[in-house]
Amino acid sequence: MSENRKLKISFNSPVILSFTILCFLVMILNIMTRGFTNQIFFSVYRSSLLSLWTYVRFFGHVLGHAGWSHFFGNITLILVVGPLLEEKYGSANMLFVVLATALTTGVVHFIFFPRVMLLGASGVVFAMILLSSFTCVKEGEIPLTFILVAVIYIGQQVYEGIFVQNNVSNLTHILGGMVGAALGYVMNKNKMNRY
Repeated sequence: MSENRKLKISFNSPVILSFTILCFLVMILNIMTRGFTNQIFFSVYRSSLLSLWTYVRFFGHVLGHAGWSHFFGNITLILVVGPLLEEKYGSANMLFVVLATALTTGVVHFIFFPRVMLLGASGVVFAMILLSSFTCVKEGEIPLTFILVAVIYIGQQVYEGIFVQNNVSNLTHILGGMVGAALGYVMNKNKMNRY
């Protein structure tokens, strides 16, 4: 006799799923407020260091998106790559990757681009892409996949930053990739515990 097994939906990747839900809620809130919430909470730009909101925006900018195509482009890649990374590195480490990427890209943008608003999770996407190339690292080796991913993704961003005029923050993508690569190296070298 075969057992009847019922399939159930599992919340398999708490950090990635929570991040996705937060981004979706911020998108809805931004539509309802006609852009006000993105401008105040979910974009980073030069503002007074005496304002608490400046520090909120250093992290919050990764939750805001300019529109649905921007949102879906970022979230699709995060949902494809993120759960595999969270399973390998653990939820606490993935939360650290997201927060470190947000802070790094937010502070650099704040310092060097005072008149331009930055929002979106693309820095987090690039961090995850470069981090994913470290998943099969053996001690004393640099994976060829990491080199290829770095050359293709980061090289494309450098090229577009120099030769293509658009509203994409190529520096954010490069910084996100650098954060992901650095943390991938550290987490694999130190074999951080999963949480």
